[in-house]
Amino acid sequence: MKACLLCLLIGGSGVGYVWQKSQIDQLSQGIRRREIRLNQLQDQNEKLHKQLAFMRSPRHLEMRIKELNLGLSIPQPTQVLRLPEPTPETAKAPDPQLVSNTLGRPAAQ
Repeated sequence: MKACLLCLLIGGSGVGYVWQKSQIDQLSQGIRRREIRLNQLQDQNEKLHKQLAFMRSPRHLEMRIKELNLGLSIPQPTQVLRLPEPTPETAKAPDPQLVSNTLGRPAAQ
């Protein structure tokens, strides 16, 4: 009886050890596949980033404007409106001229 239990314990430990090694191998293969996929996605992201930078370049935009006959030209300096970056103070306090009450009328000043 003791010998049978001892053999069962040793056999069970062996099976558990082999199963654990199998799980470790499967997990390492999954990690490798995901690392390969991550590298592919990073390469694709870099390629698309370069393509976007090229497509935003003034030379490429001018070429596309001429190619599509859009008739666009460089704006005059008076046509360009520059807006200041909002500061935290201006973001908290809205302009009183833009605030309206619940009836849709401008707020009293």
